[in-house]
Amino acid sequence: MKQSSLAADLMQGTPYERLAALGIQLPPPPPPIANFVTHVQEGNLLYLSGQGPREVNGHLHAGKVGAEISVVEAYAHARLTGINLLAVMHEALGDLGRVKRVVKLLGMVNAVPDFEDHPSVINGCSDLLIEVFGEAGQHARSAVGFGSLPGNITVEIEAIISLQD
Repeated sequence: MKQSSLAADLMQGTPYERLAALGIQLPPPPPPIANFVTHVQEGNLLYLSGQGPREVNGHLHAGKVGAEISVVEAYAHARLTGINLLAVMHEALGDLGRVKRVVKLLGMVNAVPDFEDHPSVINGCSDLLIEVFGEAGQHARSAVGFGSLPGNITVEIEAIISLQD
């Protein structure tokens, strides 16, 4: 499929049709691994707890970005984290069509102290959300570096989602 044809296909249809066009099947949502819940709905806002780059088989990608993990690898980890956020959204809402807008992301990068390209890493998740939700996927965002993250994971991302009335 030509790139322009894929882009046109992504602007059509439901979020699930867009996921299918991207070749993405939502996994089961990752289970919480501490004393918290994966999401909280308050009014028309859905708050998603931070998710990491967990593969369907449970493997978590770990390491320091800017040392043993490249920006390209970390971008892929942030995209995987976005897929996990979508899985939690689907479980919470029953239908991704209920998403009115992705309001805000907080993207945390486990990086070496002199790393400066945090936005390029978190773009992995941001790009995915725009591909899935179109204009409604465009969001406010913070992309910041941390000295460590739980389990030494490469990225953790949380989100705030606005829901249809």
